[in-house]
Amino acid sequence: MGGHSVVALAGGVGGAKLAEGLAAHLGDRLSVVVNTGDDCERHGLLVMPDHDTVLYNLAGLEQAGLGWGVEGDTYAAMNQLAAYGEEAWFRLGDRDLALHVARTARLRAGGRLTDVCLGLQRALGLAARILPMSDVPVRTQVRTADGWLEFQEYFVHQRQTPDVLELRFDGALDASPTPEVAAAFGEASSIVLCPSNPLVSIGPILAVPGMRSLLAAARARGVPVVAVSPIIGGHALKGPADRMLAALGHESSALGVARLYADLVDVFVLDAVDADEALVVETLGMRTLVTNTIMTDDASRARLAGEVLTALR
Repeated sequence: MGGHSVVALAGGVGGAKLAEGLAAHLGDRLSVVVNTGDDCERHGLLVMPDHDTVLYNLAGLEQAGLGWGVEGDTYAAMNQLAAYGEEAWFRLGDRDLALHVARTARLRAGGRLTDVCLGLQRALGLAARILPMSDVPVRTQVRTADGWLEFQEYFVHQRQTPDVLELRFDGALDASPTPEVAAAFGEASSIVLCPSNPLVSIGPILAVPGMRSLLAAARARGVPVVAVSPIIGGHALKGPADRMLAALGHESSALGVARLYADLVDVFVLDAVDADEALVVETLGMRTLVTNTIMTDDASRARLAGEVLTALR
């Protein structure tokens, strides 16, 4: 990739939205390293929620009102599975299901996860690359009062209602960044931590041995790193990030997120609602950018991405 190339770390809807905005500016000069800790097996198929949410957003297929899934999807297959007595709480649309079928078939035929994902992306005409953080399976688990839960059991089936007492990333110690991820960091001119849950979206990526070293090596050669806060006015726009932060002893605020990233980031982006936290964030050793970080449509995604890229120059 020639020219100004960017690596973005992402997971969830907020990460996917900013990735789409970055892609509008960068095209094939963007590599999105996605969290695979949310991955799960449903009905014998590998489902990759964070990868697929980024994929659908970059392909312009996402459900506009939700930010994930495929716009206008139907659920005939899922309804029939339920009729056969199969668990149907993890709803997969028919067009979404096609992705999981194709991916699982190629993996069972011996394909490597990254190669399979890149092939599916090319089929949809994507210019940017979406890179799994590792080819080795990593699974996020949460501990609640009832014990350890698989992430999607907590997130979807139990609707994020139990308090999270502890997190672990099963398999992370056996994982490593893929050659594609390592090359992307090596070529990067800038690195962006998207407005994703810092604990269960960005956290699993950074938990892969060698990932922090890649980030540190990039910074050592002068590559700037920017993070966009997923917390606005003390709350997450989507998902349980605010509740998780509080439950695990962190401050549910933009400042609380900045503290988690203080040793990784050069520029921290806050929403205008949190402008009064900027000076304290700067005492942590980061420059700040205060702007409107809420992304409601393609134009606002591209606008925020442009401001983030400008802040890195």
